[in-house]
Amino acid sequence: MTTKTLRIGGMSCNHCVHAVTRALEGVEGVSRAQVELGSGRAVVEYDEARTGVAELVAAVQEEGYSAEESE
Repeated sequence: MTTKTLRIGGMSCNHCVHAVTRALEGVEGVSRAQVELGSGRAVVEYDEARTGVAELVAAVQEEGYSAEESE
């Protein structure tokens, strides 16, 4: 398992947090996604053999939020 942190833009409420969490957890290979409104970050645990950062970012963007890998 790999863990990555993403910066998420555009979240303003708990509904946003739930939408981003659902989007990330809906990606095949993701075992856990913890999204925080205050920090604007998502910590995602996933199987690198099944998915990658590009797929995670795309899932968030499909929900209408911005996302990029955090360093």
